[in-house]
Amino acid sequence: MPTAATEFLNALHEAGVSYIFANLGTDHPPIIESLAEAHATGQPVPQVITCPHEMVAMSAAQGYAQATGRAQVVLVHVDCGTQSLGGAVHNAAKGRVPVLLFAGMSPFTQEGELRGSRNEWVHWVQDVLDQRGIVRGYVKYENEIRTGRNIKQMVHRALQIAHSDPKGPVYMTAAREVLEEEVPAIPALDPKVWGPVSPGAIEPSAAALIAGDLMSARRPLVVSSYLGRNPAAVGDLMKLCHALGIGVWTSVPTYMNFPADDPLFLGNQLNAPVPNSPVTEADVILVLDSDVPWIPVVTKPNGAARIYHIDVDPLKEQMPLWYFPMRHSFRADAATALQQINAHVAAAKASGRIDERLVEERCQHYAGLHEARMKELAARETPHKDAITPEHLTARLREFLPPDALILSEGITSHNVIADHLRANRPGSFITCAGASIGWNTGAAVGVKLANPDKTVVALTGDGTYMASIPSTAHWIAGRYKTPFVQVVYNNRGWKAPKMSALAVHPDGYASKSSDLGVAFDPPPDYSGIAAAAGGAYAAIVRDPCELDGALTQAFRVVREERRCAVLDVWLPGF
Repeated sequence: MPTAATEFLNALHEAGVSYIFANLGTDHPPIIESLAEAHATGQPVPQVITCPHEMVAMSAAQGYAQATGRAQVVLVHVDCGTQSLGGAVHNAAKGRVPVLLFAGMSPFTQEGELRGSRNEWVHWVQDVLDQRGIVRGYVKYENEIRTGRNIKQMVHRALQIAHSDPKGPVYMTAAREVLEEEVPAIPALDPKVWGPVSPGAIEPSAAALIAGDLMSARRPLVVSSYLGRNPAAVGDLMKLCHALGIGVWTSVPTYMNFPADDPLFLGNQLNAPVPNSPVTEADVILVLDSDVPWIPVVTKPNGAARIYHIDVDPLKEQMPLWYFPMRHSFRADAATALQQINAHVAAAKASGRIDERLVEERCQHYAGLHEARMKELAARETPHKDAITPEHLTARLREFLPPDALILSEGITSHNVIADHLRANRPGSFITCAGASIGWNTGAAVGVKLANPDKTVVALTGDGTYMASIPSTAHWIAGRYKTPFVQVVYNNRGWKAPKMSALAVHPDGYASKSSDLGVAFDPPPDYSGIAAAAGGAYAAIVRDPCELDGALTQAFRVVREERRCAVLDVWLPGF
C-alpha cells in the first residue's frame, strides 16, 4: 500500500501545486523515498526546487504566488527549519499571500516500535514543546497530521484556507512515523469541493450610497495599496475613475494599483514626511485594500471628508493598534465591490443623473496635478556629471524594460523613487514584498520567473536588502534551475533607513552630529561578485554615470540570450 508521504504528494498534485521549495532534513526520509518512487514509476508529483536556505525557499514561494495567485509548498525540517524562515513567513502573512508550509517533527518513538523511529541523536534535541507555536501568530491555519488515512483532506483544507480571503500562509506538521504509515489508496478528491470561499460583495444599499457620494463630490479620491494583487480589479477601478473624474493616490503600493501614466494618477507615498494635499483636500475618500492609507502625523483628511473603506481585511485583526476615521467599513473583494458601484454609476449616466460639467472639472483639476508632478519627476531624472542618482538610475532602467517586464522592488529608502520613476502602467507588472522583513526580492525573483518563464523579470534592491536575501543561495538556485533575471543593487553603502528614522525622531540630537551610527557598509562587499561565484551570473560594478547605459544593455542581453542572471552593483551617493 502507499505511504502517507505518497498520498501527501498525490494530494499536492491533485490540488495543482507545481513546486516544492525544499530544505530537507532527517525528518523527511518518507517524503524523499516517495519522491524517488514517483520519479522511478512516472507518477506525477510537484517538482522539487532544492533551496539551501529556508528564507529563500519561502520568498520564492511567495513570489510565485504573488505572480499567479496559487500557493506552492515550502518543505522545511522540524523547529530549526521553521525558525529559519521566520522573517519570510512574516512577509507572506502581512502581504496576505497563500503558501503551504510543511515541516517534519522529531519521531515520537525511540525503541523501533514503528518505521521512522528515532535513530539519530538530533531527534532528541529537535523535539520541542510547541513547534507549531513558532509560527502561530503568522499563519491562518496550523495543524498536525496524525494519520495518513485523511492526509489528502487535511492538505486540501489547508490550501482552501490559504486561498480564501484574506489569503495567507498555512502550516502543517507530521512526524516520520505518520508519514511512513501504509494506508489504503485514497481516491482523488474533487477540487471543486475544496475551492476557496467566493469573493464577497458589499450590501446593495452601500454600493448605491458610495456611488452617490462619489458622483456628488467636488474632490473625490481613491486611496489603495494592494488592490492590484488582483489585476482584474485595476480595470474596474479605472472604469470608475474615468467615469466620474476621481483622482487616485497609492499609499505604500505593493502592486501596480493604477497606471502611473494615467492623468488621474496623483502619486505614491511611503514614509516621506511630506503632506499629501489630495488627501487633505478630498471631500469623499474611497479606501480600497490598504493597511495604512496615510500616516496621521504627516497627513490627515479634513474633518468633513466622508471616508469609505472596502477591504478583504477591514478590521486588521493582526494589528493591535489600528484606527482611521472611516465612516463605513466593508469586508469585501475590491473588484466585486467596484463592479457593484460601477453598475450604479452606469445607471445614473444612462438616466442623465451625472453632472458631466462637474466630472470634466474634476478631470481637468487632477490632470493638472498629474502633469505638474510628471514635470517635477522628469526634472529629478536629469543626469549628474559625477554621481548616479536613484532617480536617474530608475529612469534609465525604465527605458530598457521590454513590454513584458515584471518588476520586483525592495528598495526601502528608494521605494518612493522606484515607484515614482518606474511609471508602471500594466496590471500585474509591479510587486513589492508587502512585509517588513527585508530580503524578499532575490528569492522572490526566482519564484516569479518559475511562474513566468517567457517574461523578463527584474529585481530592484537596496544593498541592505540584497545582503538579507541570502544572494549566494538565491543565485545558486537561479543558476541550477535556469531562472535568469536582471538584478540592480541600489548601493548607497549602508542602512539608510535606520539613520533616517533616528533623525526623524531626534533631528537635533546626538545622532544628527555623529559620523558613526553603525549603519555603514563601507567598503561594501562585492555584491555582484557573490552572484557570479554562486550561480554564474554576469556581474558588473557601475560607478560612473557614463557606464550605466552600457551595463544595462549588457545585463538585459545576458539574461535574454545567455539565459543567466545579471547583477549590476550601481553605486549611488553615500549618506
